[in-house]
Amino acid sequence: MRHQIILIIHLLAATIWVGGHLILLLRYVPKAIKTKSLEELSMFRKNFEPVGMPSLFVLIVTGIIMAYDYNVTIEKWFLFENAIEKIVSIKLILLFISLTLAFITIKFVLPSIDKLSPFILYFIIFLVTTIAVTMLILGSLVRVGGL
Repeated sequence: MRHQIILIIHLLAATIWVGGHLILLLRYVPKAIKTKSLEELSMFRKNFEPVGMPSLFVLIVTGIIMAYDYNVTIEKWFLFENAIEKIVSIKLILLFISLTLAFITIKFVLPSIDKLSPFILYFIIFLVTTIAVTMLILGSLVRVGGL
């Protein structure tokens, strides 16, 4: 029963995280491209972060708990020896890529956005959203035994 509750919490957090990024990509990025303004993207970020960042934290914690429930302990991360280890390892790699993209965006892209093409930001948003959806799909594969 504990695993089921953790899974439900994980899925609710994923709904917020993935849904928020899909709304950003499909609603706000096209509008920003059309108006050639980053104002709405900034507004979205300001409104989404207080909900999105805690949901990401919850995803990480519940994901680790569920990995341990499947006996994919830290020692087995990145070993790719069985179907569930493959999913956990790939999801961790994608998480690290997402965090790296967030760091690059916050540290380098946003401070110099006036000097850079805004399409760099749009491309990063596309990548992070694609990664989030991919992680969602990978997580659903656990139910059928993994990769």
